[in-house]
Amino acid sequence: MFLIAGPCAIENREMVMQTAETLKQVCEELNIRLYFKSSYDKANRTSLSQRGIGMEEGLKILQEVKQTFSLPILTDVHESWQCQPVAEVADVLQIPAFLSRQTDLLQAAARTGKIVNIKKGQFMAPWDMKGAIEKVKQASDNGNQVWLTERGSSFGYGRLVVDMTSLVEMRKFGCPVIFDATHSVQQPSTQAGVTGGNRAMVPYLMRAALAVGVDGVFIETHPNPDMAISDAANQVQLSKIRDLLIEAKQYDILGTR
Repeated sequence: MFLIAGPCAIENREMVMQTAETLKQVCEELNIRLYFKSSYDKANRTSLSQRGIGMEEGLKILQEVKQTFSLPILTDVHESWQCQPVAEVADVLQIPAFLSRQTDLLQAAARTGKIVNIKKGQFMAPWDMKGAIEKVKQASDNGNQVWLTERGSSFGYGRLVVDMTSLVEMRKFGCPVIFDATHSVQQPSTQAGVTGGNRAMVPYLMRAALAVGVDGVFIETHPNPDMAISDAANQVQLSKIRDLLIEAKQYDILGTR
């Protein structure tokens, strides 16, 4: 099992550095490979609310995390032109779920030569991800590695459900499959134009996914989640991340083979 973790949005340097330092210490102690994740821009928000610190300043902070803690970086790209400058810092370019079918974005990410993590759209069947993979592979000169991330599927208004068979289906493509434990507990547009969530359900879904078999786990974490500018209701308290990861290792079926 590897871990993708960090605060949903880059709010300021101090919070990001604090979170990265804690995650680095915990993952070294538990022998977990860590990719640090945070977003400089939350362009897929439900309403016009705080989006983040912006690409220029955000990439400076991510570069500092990379150099200070020797951590690989994962962050989102939303438009094709962002891919090349972001790839100068990030080791993994993430395609947000709502953009997982955008051909130009997928192929621009592929042309950077970096790993491309595609989050499965809430509106997509797992077998439909084959098309997204092919778009990346077709544009790649050096055979980019592609990751696929499950983050729940739409189930009526304001609800997501996780079909655990999706994890099995996507592994058939031969790509590493990741389970996003925090976005899967979102409750879209349930709080007066803001996405809600239920972080208490994160451990249960995480355990189930690890028992099915996944290559990685995605967990957004924040020192004070209730004050976060994005995904406040579903991010995990940073002080609880160690216990959660100890639990994760116990359920990591692929890691015990």
